[in-house]
Amino acid sequence: MKKRALIAKYLQDIRASYWFLPTLLALTAVICAQITLGLDHTLTLLPDSWRTTQVEGARAILALIAQAMIGVAGVMFSITIVAVSFASGKFGPRLIGNFMRDRGNQISLGILIATFVYSLLILRAVQGQLGTDASTTFVPHLSLLVALCLTAISVMSMIFYVHHIPEIINVSNISASLGKRLKTAALKTVIAQGREGGTHPTPAREADHSLHLPSSGYIQTWNTTRLRELAKDNDLILHVEQIAGDFISPATPVLRVWSGSALSEDTEKALQDCFALGPTPTEAQNPLFLVDQLVEMTARAMSPGVNDPFTAINCINWLYVTLTALATEAPKPDTPPQPRVKYQHLTFERILTASMGKIEPYVRGDALVAPHLDSILTRLHRETADADLRAEVKTLQDTIARETGAG
Repeated sequence: MKKRALIAKYLQDIRASYWFLPTLLALTAVICAQITLGLDHTLTLLPDSWRTTQVEGARAILALIAQAMIGVAGVMFSITIVAVSFASGKFGPRLIGNFMRDRGNQISLGILIATFVYSLLILRAVQGQLGTDASTTFVPHLSLLVALCLTAISVMSMIFYVHHIPEIINVSNISASLGKRLKTAALKTVIAQGREGGTHPTPAREADHSLHLPSSGYIQTWNTTRLRELAKDNDLILHVEQIAGDFISPATPVLRVWSGSALSEDTEKALQDCFALGPTPTEAQNPLFLVDQLVEMTARAMSPGVNDPFTAINCINWLYVTLTALATEAPKPDTPPQPRVKYQHLTFERILTASMGKIEPYVRGDALVAPHLDSILTRLHRETADADLRAEVKTLQDTIARETGAG
């Protein structure tokens, strides 16, 4: 239980890896090979007309399948690396994880590798000798049929892959994917924040303890459930100073603790274990990372070497979708809760500043994108019913107007 944040981080790393699904499918192929060979040894499931393949023919077919599959898998892997290099160079290195965790790529490669592994294992089981003194032969006809079926599936997956790669590096699809994930993650986070309750105000004194983590890196996951349990069990008030996406060092205070007494070594260690670090930020528990990716795409699109205003407009549109959803769908509590665990909440205002506020300097003066940004903010102001949120939008518009006039 103490390591749940670290376990969650490892699960995220596995999901974002390019090896897990292909490895899992390869192991599945090993199991399937043992099952079909067992059936071939014990049962006769196919009619005689399906059991005419001789030893030499079975070996030739299986060897051909194995050679073809590993060759195509190598080509597919090379194409994926080229696509990732192209996308990271054009749209930004932050987007590499989106391509590596793409399920279509992982499953396509996994099917080819699984077919290769399965064919090799069945090829090894084919028994027979050339010449008149041939020993008892064994041709696993059911396994051979399964290998041919896997080959057909592999061909279809290869066709899908050839179609899928251009789709995932299409800039419109990239921004749409980021925008949809941002809307889902932001709404989920804000709704979860709205369910927090409690009447535990922060004591009017300095914190009794300030906790640090022993290593450096980005906070990739933090276990809010465990923090609440520890705060309740030990009668603590916690202020989380750094959350997912923040970079820390051993000198950075991560938690401020009001306890009224000394913290035990076990409690302090349990609090530290609620945070897991990594070398890069991720979108897990951090919707602002998705905002940063859309902002980066906009900045690169508006660079002099690219000058692609329509990509910038598309990114702004998807950010507008999230802001509209937060303004119209996210609940707003009547009274702010006072939970035991306090941290900086994700809000409409934070996303507005992190998105439209950061984009504006890159699009300022552009004949296409600058008017579009202004029209989007005007629409957002008109479509937002909450007076406080409308005031935030108006403040940003006024700030942009002053800076544009000063420029």
